[in-house]
Amino acid sequence: MSVIYILITVSIVVAVVFLFAFIKAVRSGQYDDDYTPSVRMLFDDELVKNNLKKSDKNKTN
Repeated sequence: MSVIYILITVSIVVAVVFLFAFIKAVRSGQYDDDYTPSVRMLFDDELVKNNLKKSDKNKTN
């Protein structure tokens, strides 16, 4: 029976540690924008190509 008390205590301590780690990560801004960086890598080349085309048009004028 005493093992159950130890396991419950340890699990509560671990849960509290993870809760504090999560709160610290949220306050530091780690989860502010998690969508844009993953999509930005897909469209980076198109932006560079469009900028090159615009600069080529400006050079010919």
